[in-house]
Parts: sequence; structure tokens; C-alpha cells
Amino acid sequence: MVIIRKMHVEDIPQVQDVAKKSWNATYEGIIPFEIQEKFLKVAYNNDRMKQRLERSFLFVAEIDSNVVGFANFSPVNDEGKAELGAIYLYPEYQGKGIGSALLQKGINELEGIVEIYINVERDNEIGKSFYDAKGFQVLKEFDDDFEGHILKTVRMVLNV
Repeated sequence: MVIIRKMHVEDIPQVQDVAKKSWNATYEGIIPFEIQEKFLKVAYNNDRMKQRLERSFLFVAEIDSNVVGFANFSPVNDEGKAELGAIYLYPEYQGKGIGSALLQKGINELEGIVEIYINVERDNEIGKSFYDAKGFQVLKEFDDDFEGHILKTVRMVLNV
């Protein structure tokens, strides 16, 4: 039984672990491991996680009191647009509808939302397939300098 709920500060260590294991599995062979680790230390350290809790919308997926995934949405702007910064799940929980439930929770909870934007690495087949299946449309592709490693990024949007 999956519970989707708002993230609490006590969830930070589990969310950090989900981010690390998901990133390492997803980006193996795409982003060098050292660059992944450098990014994760900056983006998911305790201070950044507390800032995210204060400034954005974070939801977790919980099974048997353990966090197995999370989603991070920006606040909705005046035009009804929000960014989906992440939907990450432990690899063994992917393909079970949990990512869809996290996306739906954001759609239901963010007042006034009309569009959700996401950036996904072109070679991230799991992520791209997920967003395609949910109805996200490709807006553009661009090169993104990620810690000195060039990523092929795909910008997508979902009309809610």
C-alpha cells in the first residue's frame, strides 16, 4: 500500500538516499559517477533540503513507513506554470504506478496549475518514457553544461 503525502523534515535522510540511488542507477554511463556525487552533495545536502521544504512542494511515496520515492514541484507562478524538478524512485519501485501517483498529487495540490515543465536528459530512457506516457510534449532540446559534462537536455510540458 503506497501512501503519497507531503514531505516532512524527518524524511530528509530517506529522500537523500532515494535521490542518490536513483541518480546512480539512472545516470550510469550517461553522467560520470564523480560528477553525480558532486551534484548530489550540493543539491541534496541538509541545508538545501530544508530550503526546498520551505520554498517548494515536496511529496513522498511511502510503503511500510519507508520513503521509496519523492517529487519536487516549484510554486505555481501567476500564469499557472510550475516546474517539476524531480520525480525519483528507488529503481526497484519504478514501473509500479508510484511516479504517476506522485505526479497526480502535485497536480491535485498545486492551486491554479495549468502547465508543468520538466527538463529530462535525452538518454534517460526511463524518465523520457515516463513523461511521454503521461502526455508531456517536447518543446525543445538543448545542450546543458552540467559540472563540465555536456548533457543533451529535453524540455517538456504537460498541459493540466
